[in-house]
Amino acid sequence: MQTPWEYRYANRTQRMGSSVIRELLKLTEQPDIISFGGGLPAPEVFPVKEFKAACNYVLDNFGSQSLQYSTTEGYRSLREMIARHTERYSVNITPENILITSGSQQALDFIGRVFINQGDHIVVESPTYLGALQAWNAYGAQYIAVPSDEDGMDVDKLEEALRIGPKFIYVLPNFQNPSGTTLSLERRKKLVELADRYGVPIVEDDPYGQLRFEGEHLPSLVWLDSQFRGDNGCYTGNVIYLSTFSKLLAPGIRLAWVIAPEQVIRKLVQTKQAADLNTAMFNQMVAYEVGKGGFLDEHVKFIRQVYKERRDVMIEAMEELFPSNVRWTRPQGGMFLWGILPEGMDAAEMLKKAIERKVAFVPGASFHPNGGGANTMRINFSYSNPENIREGITRLGTLLKELSVKK
Repeated sequence: MQTPWEYRYANRTQRMGSSVIRELLKLTEQPDIISFGGGLPAPEVFPVKEFKAACNYVLDNFGSQSLQYSTTEGYRSLREMIARHTERYSVNITPENILITSGSQQALDFIGRVFINQGDHIVVESPTYLGALQAWNAYGAQYIAVPSDEDGMDVDKLEEALRIGPKFIYVLPNFQNPSGTTLSLERRKKLVELADRYGVPIVEDDPYGQLRFEGEHLPSLVWLDSQFRGDNGCYTGNVIYLSTFSKLLAPGIRLAWVIAPEQVIRKLVQTKQAADLNTAMFNQMVAYEVGKGGFLDEHVKFIRQVYKERRDVMIEAMEELFPSNVRWTRPQGGMFLWGILPEGMDAAEMLKKAIERKVAFVPGASFHPNGGGANTMRINFSYSNPENIREGITRLGTLLKELSVKK
């Protein structure tokens, strides 16, 4: 007799669902599909030679240490490197403010475990990162969705949300996933001011911040919070900051980090000890050897060049081949742009037809936590080479014109 497992699952599993993006990633295994679906970095930018040299160096010089268990907080040399890098672009922190995690997704999950009780309200942008919603749904989060436009979250509508008493505000200020938009400086300042006024912390998720290839760098929310409080570049602790090596080195090493007050780091460390004890020491040591000595700065410049070219090719093709009733964002960095179809057109239904033509994207509805967005789509430009981008946009443009005629 088979065990009826569905009656044994915890109640929290009822709020879990499969990722649309993860399912679409299976399409990338089919060589004839041009996929704009996954949030994949360009494989051409992975520093394979440097990784090979670093692996050999670590094994030759620190073999036993690299293959052993390590402290939960993470490899200290790596945390020191992150602290120095953060000081250059943001605020002064110490390694004690940093926890290394097995990817940003683990960091989001830990934040959910530490902070979210059943029914807690979280302020998010709409649309927002699907991975955060997946991480926090299991803990019973309720979402207060603040609309966004090409300048990011509409902070003029934020104060009403803060009156409800949310646990925290979650925002991706730079080249947001999924929309590709950037929170303007004026809105960043107002966001920090409102968060302080209502006593609500901010979770700043910044995986793409260094991938700016157009326009001026904007200060982080961490730095602006420091300035607002008059602490002149010292970390104040009202903003928890997340970032990752997935977009700077390679996603396969599964390395990210959290910057938070020491008391929060201690609680996150306890959570990680219960989850996986520590992030793979070998991966941390290799990443440190690859990233030290200025290599990371030069490598990021190369990534920006590649992604700018691909964004330009995609937008030029869309301007030429998409019908006039379709709009899209123009990201100044990152990996995505956001398409807006005519009202009444369903991107999920369009995807079925697009797959028949061997091209894929992500329908936008799943990025809206409280519904809506059926006529939106996320399109990734970082993964495909310029030739495939042109061909894929040609296929989508032809389909959109056909659907517009039928409509």
